Amino acid sequence: MRRIALLMVAVAMVAGIVAALAQTSTRTDVKPAVQSAVDPTAQSAKEVRGGSPYAELENEPPPRLFVDPPLPEGLAHGIVWIQWRVENVNVVPIFGKGATNVSPRVGHLHVHVDDVGWWWADASNINTVDIAGLSAGPHKVRLELVNANHEPFPGQSKTVTFTIPERVSSSLNRRSRTMTGRRTMHRIERGSAGSTSVGTPF
Repeated sequence: MRRIALLMVAVAMVAGIVAALAQTSTRTDVKPAVQSAVDPTAQSAKEVRGGSPYAELENEPPPRLFVDPPLPEGLAHGIVWIQWRVENVNVVPIFGKGATNVSPRVGHLHVHVDDVGWWWADASNINTVDIAGLSAGPHKVRLELVNANHEPFPGQSKTVTFTIPERVSSSLNRRSRTMTGRRTMHRIERGSAGSTSVGTPF
């Protein structure tokens, strides 16, 4: 009986040792698995997004502008959506001559439509220029990448051409005139009794 008891104790001890070794082996196997989860061939954040804004960059490469043709989904409804992206420059709403020397480099876009002689600045960095209300027919839009002092970066101006369909343009114009008429009538109704002044539609 005594021998049986000693034998059972020995078996229990051996089982405990085996279980401990198995757990140690399992924990050792997990560590390489976690390390291998990082893909060594993947691009780093710096390679994709550029340098950190907290660190000055020396010998920055020249800025580059890339512009896509207008999205057909928008043109079908008379709306112009032009996607763009830049490299080696951060598009932010920072302006002035003093900002031309900051690092990393900053800038924004100038948007020109049909050579009308005026333009607007886009510093939103939402990657899409949105234009609506153009007349039917051919048009062109030029995107120009400039520094914080509105000076163009050499060679970074891109022009896209497109055509607004006649049917869509007419529909948009009629809708615009209808809404303007409704706002004008509403303004008259809200006026004082006997007043005939209309003012500017809102």
